[in-house]
Amino acid sequence: MDSNDLENIIFNIRTDTEFNDIALEIFRFQYNSNKIYRAFVDNLEKDYRSIDHFTQIPFLPVEFFKSHKVYACPNPPVKIFESSGTTGMETSKHHIADISLYEKSFTLGFRQFYGSASDFVILALLPSYLERGNSSLVFMIDRLISESGSGVSGFYLTHTEEMLEIVNHSDQNILLVGVSFALLDLAESGMIQSHHGRLTVMETGGMKGRRSEIVREELHQRLKKGLHTSSIHSEYGMTELLSQAYSKGKGIFATPPWMKILIRDTNDPLSLTETGKTGGINIIDLANLYSCSFIATKDLGKLHQNGTFEVSGRFDNSDIRGCNLLVE
Repeated sequence: MDSNDLENIIFNIRTDTEFNDIALEIFRFQYNSNKIYRAFVDNLEKDYRSIDHFTQIPFLPVEFFKSHKVYACPNPPVKIFESSGTTGMETSKHHIADISLYEKSFTLGFRQFYGSASDFVILALLPSYLERGNSSLVFMIDRLISESGSGVSGFYLTHTEEMLEIVNHSDQNILLVGVSFALLDLAESGMIQSHHGRLTVMETGGMKGRRSEIVREELHQRLKKGLHTSSIHSEYGMTELLSQAYSKGKGIFATPPWMKILIRDTNDPLSLTETGKTGGINIIDLANLYSCSFIATKDLGKLHQNGTFEVSGRFDNSDIRGCNLLVE
């Protein structure tokens, strides 16, 4: 099966069997097309022909996106997304061969969890991301804002009078998505009035050095109180992925059908751990067709029996990721 065939079936997965079959096809394609990933698999002395289930596939450490060009396409990339970082920090780069795969992934993923973006006024408080021109999160939110079709949807560097007017007085459903420190600033401003359940608040994590890191539970309690909402939603994504998981409260995340979470043993990174046990988060993102779909992150978490998962923190000595969730 060639890459064009794979593109057409990634977003039509309905069963675990289909997921496994397509994951194996993509693994073989990336082994043959991505020289960095092939070298990684070969160095593990793993015979790629012997792998017959996605749980056996080697997961590339996410750090490779900082040190190497992780790419599986003969044509030059059409776009390069770059992670956030402080001055002098080495950043991850995700080379994109087909931007339509990303657009299809985040559009279909958002619709699965929230319906059409046209059902919302979308307000984005992402000041730290707007300072860069190559953020995958800004690209995604910009497209969703366009799809919303609302003249008042848009990016806001701070909680301006215009944005406050929309939140406090609009009779439409509002999705307020923001980095943690900006949402916390807004919640503590005392400027948000009760809005009768029309406001959905989604945090993308990270204080970005603007405020002290706090545990997620405390963050969400402060946001719920200051923004007058019963739950805080979260988005789990990263520069190295083309898909997102979403939480509608309590830090419990779900994935779209073409994305799957596995948990690896913290003491044996090549082995998976049992459901319900905390370990390193491995991600299968089949939309990552032209880079690497099998990534071992630096996040810690645990998987539930129904496939949902929690993020509980980071490995020690890891860079704080731009879209990271707070350590509990």
